[in-house]
Amino acid sequence: MKELLKRFALLSSVFCLFVACNFEENDIRIVEDFNFDWRFNLGENPGASKLEFQDKDWRKLNLPHDWSIEGEFSEEHPTKPEGGALPAGTAWYRKTFTIPEGWVDKSVSIEFDGVYRNSEVWINGRYLGKRPNGYISFAYDLTDHLNYGEQENVIAVKVDNSEQPNSRWYTGSGIYRNVRLVASEKLHVSHWGTYVTTPEVTEEKALVNYEVTIQNNSRLIKKFKLETKVYDANDREVGKATTLEKLYPKKTLIKVSDIELSNPKLWSLGDPHMYRIVTRIYEDSELVDNYSTPFGIRYFNFDAEKGFSLNGVPTKILGVCLHHDNGALGALANKAAIERKLNILKDMGVNAIRTAHNPPSLELLELCDQMGIIVQDEAFDVWKKKKVKYDYSVDWDKWHKKDLEDLIKRDRNHPSVMMWSIGNEIREQFDKTGIAITKELVDIVKSLDATRPVTCALTENEPNKNFIYKSGALDLLGFNYKHEAYEDFPVRFKGEKIIASENMSALATRGEYSMPSDSIQRWPSAHNVPFDGNEDLTVSAFDQVSAYWGSTHEETWKAVKKLDFISGLFVWTGFDYLGEPIPYPYPARSSYFGIVDLAGFPKDVYYMYQSEWTNKPVLHVFPHWNWEEGKEVDIWAYYNNADEVELFLNGESLGSKSKQDDDLHLCWQVNFQPGTIKAVSRKNGKVVLEKEIHTAAEASKIELVPHKENVIRDRYDLVYVTVNILDSNGKFVPKADNLIHFEVEGGGKIVGVDNGYQANLSSFKAKEIKAFNGKCLVIIQSNGKHDDIKLRASTDDGAMEASIEIETVNN
Repeated sequence: MKELLKRFALLSSVFCLFVACNFEENDIRIVEDFNFDWRFNLGENPGASKLEFQDKDWRKLNLPHDWSIEGEFSEEHPTKPEGGALPAGTAWYRKTFTIPEGWVDKSVSIEFDGVYRNSEVWINGRYLGKRPNGYISFAYDLTDHLNYGEQENVIAVKVDNSEQPNSRWYTGSGIYRNVRLVASEKLHVSHWGTYVTTPEVTEEKALVNYEVTIQNNSRLIKKFKLETKVYDANDREVGKATTLEKLYPKKTLIKVSDIELSNPKLWSLGDPHMYRIVTRIYEDSELVDNYSTPFGIRYFNFDAEKGFSLNGVPTKILGVCLHHDNGALGALANKAAIERKLNILKDMGVNAIRTAHNPPSLELLELCDQMGIIVQDEAFDVWKKKKVKYDYSVDWDKWHKKDLEDLIKRDRNHPSVMMWSIGNEIREQFDKTGIAITKELVDIVKSLDATRPVTCALTENEPNKNFIYKSGALDLLGFNYKHEAYEDFPVRFKGEKIIASENMSALATRGEYSMPSDSIQRWPSAHNVPFDGNEDLTVSAFDQVSAYWGSTHEETWKAVKKLDFISGLFVWTGFDYLGEPIPYPYPARSSYFGIVDLAGFPKDVYYMYQSEWTNKPVLHVFPHWNWEEGKEVDIWAYYNNADEVELFLNGESLGSKSKQDDDLHLCWQVNFQPGTIKAVSRKNGKVVLEKEIHTAAEASKIELVPHKENVIRDRYDLVYVTVNILDSNGKFVPKADNLIHFEVEGGGKIVGVDNGYQANLSSFKAKEIKAFNGKCLVIIQSNGKHDDIKLRASTDDGAMEASIEIETVNN
């Protein structure tokens, strides 16, 4: 794992080098971090859009910011438990800033990566516009409304998330993604003004097709040289094109170039090599703009019989669906948080992410580019027909075309993006209105990017009943659940390319176990054994419970793994997420579907996937070994790279077992005796791995485990510190629930706590939390100070205490 983290850190540093190249040439194009020193206030705040409004009493904060996650849980909130049982409402953000005199002849714009929801923006009292969609990125031109020099400017943003419910999951509220100020010369590359494709790729050469849109905001005719250079990951120039151009005032020019590269290095899952194209514009030999576009060279194919291949290599898409929230941080988009999440998933064997069910953050796409993860980029959860009262359907007619166009233009240069999804479980699939809308949406996508297939996550798998399918417009058919029907798909959908777009909906709570473990339970009770639920609102972590529309993890994976024509699957979900706490009502307030819990702690089934989706040796044995004397306990083992597993209880062999047929785990029934359970996996008679589980005594120690060794002093970087409760012999105490207090000094501040329990109602923003099943988590963020971070954790009575120091470093 450490080697994997080092590798990702190296990739991140390379990406930072790419970005830095934008600023090396005398700051021709200035991209300024605009996240710091905002003022915030909840409520309507009449007059807050005006320049002269007084906001000195407002709270001072930095972006990104989600105000909902700071609130108290209550089933009375109009968001309801389905929306996380957290407050929403209306709020304002304001920022006062100055612009250098030297910018007076520049074009200046502000870019928002995402504001939830119904954002309205003013500059110096001038109204710039509204974007209802809370997930879309957008920009406004500020040039004509700015003051320069010492005279101040005020940007004001109203965010209205008061109409509830507007989602089936937790959305967060506020300017929850990054904001930038961009200054360029009047002659410049437009916003999202580049488009890179690689229409011809072989081992010997690649043809790079590059389209750039140049904008002339001046009142003069501009004659200029347009220079395009391609650089590899080592910053070596590997291709070039130069032309002389002329552009009239207030006009745009689209220029297309073909650049041939020799011996290209392909972007792949194991080696995600990145190139970049730098566009430079010269007037009379003077550089007036430089714009960098990272991209990758790869080719892929979906086949109706053989499934998916990348660069000619047959590859099963092993994906998970992810909502946009980051657990205790709420909807706040933080690159370090997303990187940790992706590292955990990739270590499990995940090679693909579906951005359920909305445009993702830029940070997620950048990381997937760097880490070699395929993305299904999804636009909508609803079209015209609503799912909840105030969802996107209320904005569909006016905004869907603009929002979809902006998504495609923003994301089309990312090599990780290999599918566009125009919707999830859309209700128009059940009537003929779905035909026209599907065709319209696919046409919009194809007009901006014809290099990727367009799909849609469907629930109706009878061809004559599904009107989205009957449109004939989709390149790739996505189907949610109903894995029992997959074998018939080549007959039902003859010649069609297929992907399992959403699967499982299996339920689990980390560290909870119900026996017998071999009873498959559905909720609500549709068939087999009914799921009556547990009083403490937990669900067994044995892979034995699912929603009635879904399956256990093993059931669907067994079906998909043997069908070559299924290009891959996306498990619902990679992580637990806030909201949608099926099967329980309040006080449950987050989902049970994740392979990993909300705090980032893997549930046991994580290791089933790791044993199936990776080549690394795996031996995972569970549950814990703290039970009542004589209780019959089911013991499961996930393993790979071995012929058999032998189980021992206190040194006495309980026999060896091997997987039979399509088994994915082994199981023993053992009468509990205190002591040690030991598992040994062997291949060809030689030991591969050994694992032990010990009966633990009373809680006696706190163990603190940071997820990385140092933190960058940038006021963004995070370190996640896992708290394990141990006994006096250092053994993990599986049912410990001690209240742990945290104190931080030096270069960090506490920004979140969690324990992964789906019905925990304590605040994510507190400085203490109870351990749940032996674990809890504290998240610390850099505060910019040069001191190292000192963390102390303790119990109320002081009987248990631990501390660590975490180094802070420069970027």
